[in-house]
Amino acid sequence: MNEVLMTCYRQAVCELREAYAPADWHRLRNAVVEAVRSGVLSDERLQQTVGTAVLAHREIALGHHGISAIVLYALLVEGAITMEKIESDYGASTTTIVRGLQKAYGLYERNVAVDTENFRKLLISFAEDVRVIMIMIVERLATMRALDKYEPDAQQKIAREVSYLYAPLAHRMGLYAIKTELEDLSLKYTSYDIYKEIAYKLNETKRSRDAYITQFIEPVKKALEAQGLTFSIKGRTKSIHSIWNKMRKQQVPFEKVYDLFAIRVIIDCPEEQEKAACWQAFSVVTNMYSYNINRLRDWISAPKPNGYESLHVTVMGPQGKWVEVQIRTKRMDEVAEKGVAAHWKYKGIKSDSSKMDEWLKNLREILESSADATDSEVINEFKMQLYDDDVFVFTPKGDLHNLPKGATVLDFAFSIHTSIGAHCMGAVVNDKHVSFKYVLQNGDQISVLTSPNQTPKNDWINYVVTTRARTKIRQSIKDIEHKDAEDGREILWRRLKNWKIEVTDGEVTRLSKKMGYKTLTDFYVAIHNGKINVLTLRDKLTEPDETPDTAQHSAGTFTAETELQRISSQGDALVIDRNLKNVDYTLAKCCNPIYGDDIFGFVTINNGIKIHRKNCPNAPQMIEKFGYRIVNARWSGQQNAGGEYPITLRIIGHDDIGIVTNITSVITKENNVNMRSISVDSHDGLFEGNITVMVKEVGQLEQLMRKIRAIKGVKQVLRS
Repeated sequence: MNEVLMTCYRQAVCELREAYAPADWHRLRNAVVEAVRSGVLSDERLQQTVGTAVLAHREIALGHHGISAIVLYALLVEGAITMEKIESDYGASTTTIVRGLQKAYGLYERNVAVDTENFRKLLISFAEDVRVIMIMIVERLATMRALDKYEPDAQQKIAREVSYLYAPLAHRMGLYAIKTELEDLSLKYTSYDIYKEIAYKLNETKRSRDAYITQFIEPVKKALEAQGLTFSIKGRTKSIHSIWNKMRKQQVPFEKVYDLFAIRVIIDCPEEQEKAACWQAFSVVTNMYSYNINRLRDWISAPKPNGYESLHVTVMGPQGKWVEVQIRTKRMDEVAEKGVAAHWKYKGIKSDSSKMDEWLKNLREILESSADATDSEVINEFKMQLYDDDVFVFTPKGDLHNLPKGATVLDFAFSIHTSIGAHCMGAVVNDKHVSFKYVLQNGDQISVLTSPNQTPKNDWINYVVTTRARTKIRQSIKDIEHKDAEDGREILWRRLKNWKIEVTDGEVTRLSKKMGYKTLTDFYVAIHNGKINVLTLRDKLTEPDETPDTAQHSAGTFTAETELQRISSQGDALVIDRNLKNVDYTLAKCCNPIYGDDIFGFVTINNGIKIHRKNCPNAPQMIEKFGYRIVNARWSGQQNAGGEYPITLRIIGHDDIGIVTNITSVITKENNVNMRSISVDSHDGLFEGNITVMVKEVGQLEQLMRKIRAIKGVKQVLRS
């Protein structure tokens, strides 16, 4: 082991042993030392393993079972220890985590895409033990911090996966600090131009922002001290990803995002005084500054399912600027930063991880009972579980239930029991009769009304938002259809027996297809419901089979040659994913990619693959919400294989005499560049022009933009 690695290892040992009883620590340490001495565990693997373990201890305060599992999994993979040895020496809890890691990493070793059946298996592996999820998140954080060492394609794949899977998981686990860092790093690698621009502007405004935070904090600090509270107070700039989300949602530039930071008040007090102290601080802040009642969030009286507790209030600060103030205690702050792991430090108080365990149990049930759903449906349903906001309601007895924002009476009924949901007719909410479509509000008291004659219908899916309700409705409908199909089959075969007609199952299946039914189940259900007169089937089943020997294509099934197929015959302009052939693609209108741009493909529902620039304004949103539908794409080495592309340039400058003439002159002098249209608007001594040109590749466009920027009076040249 080299000297640098030895130094790092010793520092890690000092830090990690804090989590262990002496005997447990020596047992684990000796196993590692023996593996290193025998040459089974390489320096590189040791460094990676210990680094992940330290990160898990430092960032999320993971207990000794989780830390041991990280180390023992590495020893298991390298053949330095057996699962039987782990179970006998380290106990059932550590063994469960190691097995979960073995399943999860086993799927990655197959190099599978997460939009396949393996995604479902991966999530079920996660749900075995909450610590498996946490270790995978920490491992991904370590990977993201070192992502610049990876190849560009691997960077994109990992960053997209982190954006739509691991960052939301970290959020749900309550690991807000890690979630923020993962989101920022994902944005950095998937949309570098956006990341760089916001980071640059944050750095530019840092001095004025720090001065404003000091101006806001000083009077609040004095007022809190006067109340006798022990506290710390600080300002914290919002993450780059969070700022980008605000810019996108509010459709405003960086300069118009006013709440770039939040003020955090952290109170040090005994746990029995926490709620009173937080509301006392709230009173101090709101006495000094007016607050927006619509932006008050009380997660102290009703914590989030992941245990997050805090008071959030947005107040009008000096200079008429809105400022978010977060008020919490030291314990709450540790839970907020370190998530579920911090609960184990505070056993016996209300903020335990029981709600998280319940969520994981529901998640596992959903994943295991959705075997007939498509992979994209599973992913979308899972993401809904990750991102939901909560609404809190009460049963008639006063029991508190939390459901996602937008949940209906039907969601609530299915959350109580499947039978209650399946027979739900409506409810009495706050002493008023409502339908099962009623959207729940915070504080509602609900009594569900049922009827034995009520059964789930297909359109019920439109009136629920929880995955549990969707799954149970689909399952109930499937069970009903199965029973109806059995009855329909019994009707048909009894009649055939009476008619003394002998047919095979294959002949009945062919008949159902011929009559336009997608499945045999649908066919039998139609018989049960009386949509098919069984008498009409007698002649159809006795008709001779006139299936032609040769297949003929109808006009309806003929597909014209696609643009990609046409280009493929001459040499591909684009290479999509792993050299896929004969796929339909179009260039996205939102960012107008041209030959030479850094690009990616987005798999649409009905329009094949859309090609976007990597710095497309919509890229972060697509990656965050639909990362599993992103495919790698690049231009082939055959320059100009894609022909000419229309590009609109937005030019801003001083409204000087002759400036438009100078711009058009530069464009017309460029070889192989044609101007298609121009529109110019002038006001207040400035002009804004939109000029559409035809170019063959990105280098040609960049050269043209440089020449236009060099014209006297031109301030900005932007590509639309």
